[in-house]
Amino acid sequence: MKRLALLFSVFAATATPAAVSAGDVDFTGFIGTELRIFQHDAADSMQNDGRLAPSMTIQPEIRYDISADDRLTIIPFARWDRRDSERRHVDLREFNWSRIGDGWDVRVGLDKVFWGVTESHHLVDVINQTDLVEAMDGEDKLGQPMVNLGLQRDWGNLNLFVMPWFRERTFPGAKGRLRSVPLVDADEAVYVGNADQNHLDMALRYSTVVGDWDIGLSHFHGVGREPALVSGTNAAGETVFIPHYQVIDQTGLDLQTTKGAWLWKLETIVRSGDGSRFAAFVGGIEYTFYDVAETGVDLGLIAEYQYDGRDAGAPPVIQDNDIVLGFRLAFNDTDDSSLLAGVAIDHETGARWMTLEAETRLTDVWNLELEAMANGNLGAGEPGYGTRQDDHLALNLKRYF
Repeated sequence: MKRLALLFSVFAATATPAAVSAGDVDFTGFIGTELRIFQHDAADSMQNDGRLAPSMTIQPEIRYDISADDRLTIIPFARWDRRDSERRHVDLREFNWSRIGDGWDVRVGLDKVFWGVTESHHLVDVINQTDLVEAMDGEDKLGQPMVNLGLQRDWGNLNLFVMPWFRERTFPGAKGRLRSVPLVDADEAVYVGNADQNHLDMALRYSTVVGDWDIGLSHFHGVGREPALVSGTNAAGETVFIPHYQVIDQTGLDLQTTKGAWLWKLETIVRSGDGSRFAAFVGGIEYTFYDVAETGVDLGLIAEYQYDGRDAGAPPVIQDNDIVLGFRLAFNDTDDSSLLAGVAIDHETGARWMTLEAETRLTDVWNLELEAMANGNLGAGEPGYGTRQDDHLALNLKRYF
């Protein structure tokens, strides 16, 4: 906590004095409602068996231009869920001061950083912790306290990160759906070796463009964002999974190139600290048919392969030896309508994960999103086995302001 206090002391000392001067304030965001509709009863008797799970969200976004070079960004997020108490939570996704200089920039505070190019799984995206109560696809992230220095040069871009406070992963509660069986008790989290919530994590990423290739090379040293799940007993005497966090080193490479209608993508990592050292990669292609049958609709066909060489001592992962097939529709209409669907198949076990995402604008301020997930042939030893009864449809209605 001392490092976190130091981080925000720097933030306050830098941002507060300048904030008294006049500047432009941009206030945007959204408020939304979500309804999850489950097809089956829950797999665990502890879970709420209601087929309907409503919730509400709000995410205001405040950006204050202190000067031509300085900006203060504040993005809080809150959700209230009818069924799952762990899904009633508040988080600061971003709360940071940034300055842009000549060939450099710096950001201090809570921020979200995304790395990755593939569609089905982002191996190299290691900075922010996953907010698993929001969705199990790993796309929702918690804000990460950091100091981020960026350098922009003719030879490429270099970003350096210092992160003084580790944030633990969120997990659905006992009554929630889309969780493991038994449940993960985040209150019993264990830090292994020299891992600690105050561990000073560090990372760097170099990115450049060479011809048609976008290239990113990164390294991370710190507490791994993925916990190992160890069976144990919590304070109430219940059998649960207990998260175990340890320090890892991860080196990552991401590549992307466009060749006409073809888009080639690759993410690969080598990691040590989670069991034995292992390598993993996700790679594939996307081919786009433009203006199909002169309808104005673009159709993209997606094919990727996921491989992960971790052993039993590492955190569990679904994407270990899977083939992913999917398609993307961009309607190119005034409502910015789109649809993305895919299926991941483990060619060894036959386990299947099917997803669909669609969205469209209803008016200038109202947006409708639809998400669906289904699985099949999940064996008892398969990661995600606890969600075998959780096929569902989610409707999200958002009002932007």
